[in-house]
Amino acid sequence: MIVSRRHVLQAGAAAAPVLLPALAVAAELDRLTPEMFGAKGDGVANDSAAFGRLAAAVNARGGGTIVFGAGRTYLVGAQIPAIAPGAQYAFAPVELLAFEKCTRPLVLRGNGARIKCAPNLRYGTFDRAGRPTRNSMPYVGAGELATPYRHMIRIERCSGPIEVSDLELDGSLGALQIGGEYGDTGRQIPAIGLALFDNPGSESIRNVYTHHHGQDGLYIDGVVDGPATARRITNVRSEYNGRQGCSIVGGRGYVFEDCRFNHTGKSAVVSAPGAGVDIEAEAKINRDFRFINCEFANNAGCGLVADSGDSEGAVFERCTFIGSSNWAVWPKKPRFRFHDCTIVGQVVQCHGDPDLSRATQFHNCRFRDDPKLSPTGKLWASGGANACADLGANSTNIAFIGCDFALTHELVLPWSWHALYRDCRMSQRSKQQAYPKGTYSGRNVINANVDLYGTKFLGPTILNGTEVPRS
Repeated sequence: MIVSRRHVLQAGAAAAPVLLPALAVAAELDRLTPEMFGAKGDGVANDSAAFGRLAAAVNARGGGTIVFGAGRTYLVGAQIPAIAPGAQYAFAPVELLAFEKCTRPLVLRGNGARIKCAPNLRYGTFDRAGRPTRNSMPYVGAGELATPYRHMIRIERCSGPIEVSDLELDGSLGALQIGGEYGDTGRQIPAIGLALFDNPGSESIRNVYTHHHGQDGLYIDGVVDGPATARRITNVRSEYNGRQGCSIVGGRGYVFEDCRFNHTGKSAVVSAPGAGVDIEAEAKINRDFRFINCEFANNAGCGLVADSGDSEGAVFERCTFIGSSNWAVWPKKPRFRFHDCTIVGQVVQCHGDPDLSRATQFHNCRFRDDPKLSPTGKLWASGGANACADLGANSTNIAFIGCDFALTHELVLPWSWHALYRDCRMSQRSKQQAYPKGTYSGRNVINANVDLYGTKFLGPTILNGTEVPRS
């Protein structure tokens, strides 16, 4: 809905006398519900103002437990037309669930509820009459921005333990009015499902479905120093968002388990990088992440990208990467490790390094190019050699250990100069020549048309049925 500033203030003032007695007689001081603050949760009434009052009460207490109605839909999102000259927004969003500086436990129990953005709100650039504008990119001018919300849930600088569970965050992207682009490319305008900022306390996010947001489903800008604290993201499904399934711009030690980061940029808008997960340090550093049994599939950009900023150290265990319409993996940062992963499509921009411990490593991974493994039935193929792993000239110490390359369609074996191959099985159906050069140790078996000139063979390598002399 479009509301005036006066309307928002009146709504908050009118509700206050009703809320105070309800809080005073609450049996459990920490337990709050949106309904206590005027929310309906019927999927029809707009609950934005109630959410704002709820967050203010929690912040005043320094924490608390919020219990959402089981199976209810809370409709949110409202826009205030700009009235001041020079305002950044033409249609500014109201604040929703924004929690700050909580020193006590902060718990959001979703009970299967859905927080859903109201339809027909504006996202993009618009004039003050509500018409979409079109500007030459890049564009960072003021006065035309519109978004239905900056963050559905924002948790910032909370030292108490944080738990968010069993909740759906629906950005309704396909039902919004889409305006012009903003930023360097696409629509770099806040519209995020769940955002975590500088929380010294532990963070536990479980069973959250965050989807169809204009920007990111999940955004992490965490602390990087201080004592080690548990930070676990479990069974989060982040799909059909405009810019990222998950952006990590700062933080240390997050563990992601059983998560899905799929279909970014496959709804109404797409903004670069368009990745499943983007590990991109901005003002801070990124260090030591772990992804276990996660999926990165059918994203407009890379499934995983780590290309800019001071990022280092990520381990992927039993993960699946599917490059339906772009590269599957782009890990151009030190100390990235892949263990027992399945990679369908192409890998590019790995990190080569004279220090073996800093170079990208793949252990017991499976490389495939069968389009049937893609949710769309298609795979991205780019580059002159169509290599499943295009390592470029700087492939020093990039390692494939115990890996299985079974390429049955268009892709060919890796293109490398100084990579390490140990105990690998390598085959391709394509007749195109491949160039998996480097150093071979252990026992390797290759069935393919390859050029291995300059390669070192330290152990038995069987090439098309014949053992290659060691060198």
